[in-house]
Amino acid sequence: MGKKILVIGGVACGPKAACRVKRLDPSVEVTIVEKGEEISYGACGLPFYLEGQVEDVAALTTTPVGVPRDVKFFKAVKGVDVRLNTEAVAIDRKNKKVTVKHLKDGGQEELEYDKLVIATGSSPVKPPIPGIDLEGIYCLKTMEDGTLLKQAMANASGKNAVVVGAGLIGMECLEPLLKAGFTCHVVEKLPFVLPALLDEEMAAPLMKHISSKGVVLHCGEGVESFKDDGNGRVSKVVTEKTEIDADLVLLAIGFRPNVQLAVDAGLEVGRMGIVTDAHMRTSDPDIYAGGDCVASYNIVSGSYMYAPMGSTANKHGRIIGNNLAGWNSTFSGVCGTGVCNILGFNVARTGLTQRDAEAQGLQTVTSLCPAPDKPHYMKGSKLIHLKMVADRYTGRLLGVQILGPGEVLSRVDTAAAILKVRGTVEDIFETDMAYAPPYSPAIDNLIVAANVIQNKMDGLINSYAPREVKEKLDKGEDFILLDVRTPKEVEQMKLPYDNVLYIPLGMVRKKASELPRDKEIVCMCKISLRGYEAARMLEEAGLDPENIRLLDGGIVAWPYEKIVNM
Repeated sequence: MGKKILVIGGVACGPKAACRVKRLDPSVEVTIVEKGEEISYGACGLPFYLEGQVEDVAALTTTPVGVPRDVKFFKAVKGVDVRLNTEAVAIDRKNKKVTVKHLKDGGQEELEYDKLVIATGSSPVKPPIPGIDLEGIYCLKTMEDGTLLKQAMANASGKNAVVVGAGLIGMECLEPLLKAGFTCHVVEKLPFVLPALLDEEMAAPLMKHISSKGVVLHCGEGVESFKDDGNGRVSKVVTEKTEIDADLVLLAIGFRPNVQLAVDAGLEVGRMGIVTDAHMRTSDPDIYAGGDCVASYNIVSGSYMYAPMGSTANKHGRIIGNNLAGWNSTFSGVCGTGVCNILGFNVARTGLTQRDAEAQGLQTVTSLCPAPDKPHYMKGSKLIHLKMVADRYTGRLLGVQILGPGEVLSRVDTAAAILKVRGTVEDIFETDMAYAPPYSPAIDNLIVAANVIQNKMDGLINSYAPREVKEKLDKGEDFILLDVRTPKEVEQMKLPYDNVLYIPLGMVRKKASELPRDKEIVCMCKISLRGYEAARMLEEAGLDPENIRLLDGGIVAWPYEKIVNM
């Protein structure tokens, strides 16, 4: 027999590493220890099991042809031994042994290894809030969690559900809760939803959409306690501002890496997880680590981040398996790419938000470009909001956020590929993206956003974000909002401010001489394409370019007050 490889953790990274090394080097002896009762399951599918898209939770453990990935499967097909209900409790690095505990009977034994893989995953964050251990409060991480939550949804005595945390898991679970007939409340301590993925101005249309579906948002409110109904079950969620009736609570604050085993073994561990090199080796050259328990290198910022994604865990496993077989494989890092669907709204992000980029000390230039995902003349075209963030001086792409009912996946994946090679907005323009009217406009939304940034960098236009214009309005500053839409558009939707001046685009050249020369003019239209043209016309007419601005994203991207007469 060849060398002994022991893998701790059996969900994503661990099984991938085990199977990969066994394929590359059949002589090795590979054992996986997993403290749960299931192995190699698709945890990311749990919200869709709750919703009913996945009818049987066991489907999350099967191959594409329906074969269960169980202990027998791993032994017969993969040549890997699997021990379930077996928890690793200590690592003896000097003697290369791991003490494991058999959870069924409490017995312990020592397992030897030549190479060790730590893939211990993550656990839901459960802060010490009074009442957090009451019955009726659930997390969603494991298959057992999914089964218990679905049973609770079916058996709840009332229909008030509170989701604590507006991250990916919490947002994805709104659909199944609403379909099950629950009135849903979301409590988020930060001022807007998906705060780790989006800038506030991008979260605004998503929040409006979520609210339109009947979900009550409590953003900017922390949870102070959970009230007991007198029988050990949750009855209310008490926030900093109110009390919410609760028959069921989903705790979705986030996850933290399971690193205690590594800490006790004296391995290097940082704030974001176990520290590894590009080969996924820990500070001990005979121990590898991957998946949700490790810190991920962010190739955009050059710093470390926590990126607990199933896709990343599987990549880690492949790299580890290669290196266990004697290869020299490396993993360059992640961009922080993610995508989800929230009540019919697609949401995607890659790279840095403007907020994160500026926190890193970067000088940014951004574009905000709402537009249809395919030509306006095509049936089924749908709106998407796109925000692009780039380095102000080099044009290097830093991040993209896209959301709306339209298609977002291909665009965020293209942006992620550009980020991987440290590409610029010019590189985006030159990317030969596929085009046909059923799929995209002739100039794709991503390229439009890059062109807007290039125009800004070339000095062709200065702009304000909606937030900046709102601040000027609130301060009572004297400026003109020049709306160049058609009268019909204005009749349907307009801004409720006294300083709005309406001049259709076709009349701007004729009327330019009538505009005041001593006031700032902020041009706008539906999505600010015509606003940009108007701004160029005003410059052509001799108005001071320093007094001419563009409202990024136009009225579609305006997240504040509007008068709508649709």
